Amino acid sequence: MGKRAEAWRFPDRTTPLGKVIGDYLLNATDMDDRSIHLLFSANRWEKRAEMLDKLKKGITLVIDRYAFSGVAFSSAKPGLSIEWCRQPDVGLPKPDLVCFLHASQEVLKTRGGYGTERYEYENFQAVVAERYLELVDDTWVLVDATSTTDDITKNLLKIIQEKTIHLPEEIGKLWLD
Repeated sequence: MGKRAEAWRFPDRTTPLGKVIGDYLLNATDMDDRSIHLLFSANRWEKRAEMLDKLKKGITLVIDRYAFSGVAFSSAKPGLSIEWCRQPDVGLPKPDLVCFLHASQEVLKTRGGYGTERYEYENFQAVVAERYLELVDDTWVLVDATSTTDDITKNLLKIIQEKTIHLPEEIGKLWLD
């Protein structure tokens, strides 16, 4: 496509906060639900300046699990509303496009590594999937993730080419713009 791009993933487990989050996800430590939610958000904020710098240089960031993931997972827990969960991420760089890859729990369970981390159990994942769908807006495209990796990749490239023709000049602010 002729554009520079980088793949990022949150949580970024290479940062000091990311290491704490990694231990939590691997069940090595426990934490209050609100506290861990705020740490996930802080992990995104600690990367904000680097994100903005790269975006201003014309580098496209392809990010696996951004603020929407934090909201979906945390609000799936009892007592945490979507609105409360959004607040810590208000003002982060807003994505131009969100590709939400979805598949049934049956399909996801057959993939490598499923079930190794704290939130990877079927009942919880079903609630998380519902929360994701409550977050959908006009920047989102739902992508069927039940086919082969090659087919999913081709579909994603097609979507990206179609949806990124007319991008805004300014970097938007999440849940403000």
